[in-house]
Amino acid sequence: MEISAERNTVVITGGSAGVGRAVALEFARRGWRVAILARGRKRLDAVAAEVRALGGQAIAIPVDVANAAAVRQAADQVVATWRRIDVWINNAMVTVFGPADKVEPDEFRRVTEVTYLGQVHGTMAALQHMRRQGHGTIVCIGSALAYRSIPLQAAYCGAKAATRGFIDSLRSELIHDSSPIRLTMVHLPAVNTPQFSWARCKMEHAPRPVAPVFAPEAIAEEIYRGAINAPRELWVGMPTAKTIIGGLTLPGLTDRLAASQAYEGQFDDQPLSPSRRDNLFEPVDLDEGVREGRFGDEASGSVGAISAAGAKLVLTGVGLALIAATRLLPRRRLGR
Repeated sequence: MEISAERNTVVITGGSAGVGRAVALEFARRGWRVAILARGRKRLDAVAAEVRALGGQAIAIPVDVANAAAVRQAADQVVATWRRIDVWINNAMVTVFGPADKVEPDEFRRVTEVTYLGQVHGTMAALQHMRRQGHGTIVCIGSALAYRSIPLQAAYCGAKAATRGFIDSLRSELIHDSSPIRLTMVHLPAVNTPQFSWARCKMEHAPRPVAPVFAPEAIAEEIYRGAINAPRELWVGMPTAKTIIGGLTLPGLTDRLAASQAYEGQFDDQPLSPSRRDNLFEPVDLDEGVREGRFGDEASGSVGAISAAGAKLVLTGVGLALIAATRLLPRRRLGR
């Protein structure tokens, strides 16, 4: 069932930069009222102004999603202003780049509190109002790394995998209760966002996304479609589908591939600046002109998506075709 965009309201956590900003603008272009949640006031106000410039309505609320009470208060503020929340998108994240044994306990904790518990807090806040209004869609932004972890991002991969486990459990509860609330998880490929300029890094080289890289605007279009159609899971980009399927079917091989290709694949050519600031515990305002990452020259502006169910049907069809082809091959008779 599709949602009419007329007078509908979307809430986006981590909406002040990167994917979150692109999603906010995508919904604004389609006539939605947009509530943006993030920590940095300056960037929040800038994105809210962009939403209004597109003819939309915007609320900018400074919130650290690790604070459950603050997230609930933000949801209450949106409903007090616009009376409803039709779509809630859990997008906020932080990460630490570096070998696991170089990541401190408080850094693991912080990544978990934002990237995993932030999605839990957002989901619970949205559910409270959606149950009362009798409808709504919750979108959790995942990653191919929720299925196939890579080196140098242990805290982030663990948080994304935990989010998938939480969503699967909650989905079963909603089905049990015959709830009309829809729950979907959108898994992303590498995206050209500012996180590679402001994430905490324990490496000698500046971090970069593992190629291929996609533009946030292309990703935002697929997230919008995921919010409207709400498949169980949406896998955005061929690299995401290949990574997930490879991890599920050939885990040992993908372990070795990740150990080689994904390790050096996260090293940028430039060394890590000693004056580099990060946003792990406090927001960082980069230059106002910086809206995306520094990999725009290689970022693709086109990306497709397939539901997890669709991908598995394709995979099953390929497997059955291979089995049938094998049976049709001429058999050599023994002794001849």
